[in-house]
Amino acid sequence: MVGTENLRRIIDQICRDKGIDRALLIDAIEEAVRSAVKKKYGGQRDIEVQYSEELGEIEVFQYRTVVEEVLNEEREISLEDARLRDPEAGLDDDIGEKLTTIADLGRIAAQSAKQVIIHRMREAEREVIYDMYRDREGTVVNGIVQRFERGDMIVNLGRTDALLPRDGQIPKRSFKQGDRIRAYLEQVRRASRDGNGDEGQPQGKEGKPRYRDAQLILNRTSNEFLAKLFELEVPEIAEGIVKIMGVSRDPGFRAKIAVSSLESDVDPVGACVGLKGSRVQNVVQELQGERIDIVPWSPDPAKYVCNALAPAQVNMVVVDEERKALLVVVPDDQLSLAIGRQGQNVRLAYRLLGWRIDVKSQQRYNNLEHPGYRSLLAVQGIDENLADKLFAAGILTAAMLARLDSKKLAELARIDEDVAELVLARAAEVESPELTEEELAAAGAAPGIPAQDQQHGVAVQDGVADAAEGDAF
Repeated sequence: MVGTENLRRIIDQICRDKGIDRALLIDAIEEAVRSAVKKKYGGQRDIEVQYSEELGEIEVFQYRTVVEEVLNEEREISLEDARLRDPEAGLDDDIGEKLTTIADLGRIAAQSAKQVIIHRMREAEREVIYDMYRDREGTVVNGIVQRFERGDMIVNLGRTDALLPRDGQIPKRSFKQGDRIRAYLEQVRRASRDGNGDEGQPQGKEGKPRYRDAQLILNRTSNEFLAKLFELEVPEIAEGIVKIMGVSRDPGFRAKIAVSSLESDVDPVGACVGLKGSRVQNVVQELQGERIDIVPWSPDPAKYVCNALAPAQVNMVVVDEERKALLVVVPDDQLSLAIGRQGQNVRLAYRLLGWRIDVKSQQRYNNLEHPGYRSLLAVQGIDENLADKLFAAGILTAAMLARLDSKKLAELARIDEDVAELVLARAAEVESPELTEEELAAAGAAPGIPAQDQQHGVAVQDGVADAAEGDAF
């Protein structure tokens, strides 16, 4: 504890440095001294603790009731002793006397008081931080990397530290201590000892919140971070002329952002790109090389998906509004581009639109329009991938498949001969259409395209790309 002559100066300095309300700090000190007095004298006494602004010290008073016969010396005083202190004292009056000074409390009691003050100051500091940052939730903040704790990053924002969790960091992108960093302020919490505000937080071992002590949670992988970066770089977005209609990201690798304009003479894509790409490059640099596709938004899902799948060209789109599904037909040589590496392009487009997207090559779509091809699909055990191989090899109907040698089918489909024989038996049960002489002639001249040269398709639903075996990514 400190001498009383220095207490007023210390209170003023703490309030100034920490931004803590003076009355709140004084209340904390009074509570701490009250706790220390109870440590020294027990909890039976009627104690009152108050800070004297005039004297600049903490005063401790004990109150006892005036009685004729004293049964409890800690709470009662005889009339004779009371009148020695106050000549006008009478029975049942409460007589107060100064009990002690802070210096008299002893080491253990003083340590207890210190712990109470530290705890109350931390609570007060949390409240100050909460009030300071609650209006900045959902904005981009600047900071300096302080240190790393189990993969999580501690970022100093100037007045306090914030936590950038490992799952909020862009993968394969490293920062070191002292680097400047920008991040999205995802959550401002009023942290407290009873755990209020922990709901919805990531859980660690034994079900305890991982970030229990962190008031400020940052994020660099969210869609909102990308949107806010564009808002900072593009004045037209900040002014509301250009609107961000959707964002989808594969953090650290690729992102798509859909924009529209409220004014016909403002090109939303051009506004976001900037002169010689300066605006979008600033965002790319902040995201450390993440590739960004800026696409024009459209209320027409067919047009929107064409924009979203760029740079791939689209031949045709079939819209199923009831099922919120889109069949997209692309040129054979554009299928890999439309799907993207590991399905990334079509997956990001799906997240942007929220519609199921089924991408097919032109050849696959043409095959599906052929009645003979559909008869092949009607055979149990034949999927589109295998049907494509059979069709390319000149087997145009289920009837033609039924006449195929089981060894040849096993080679084409890469299955056992026993399974091939079962498939051929099922093919014989399927009704096949009649083919024209031209189709039969074409089938006889079919070169038998190797399976690895075929083009296929991909369907994306719930963010997962379901591609047939052999799809070219």
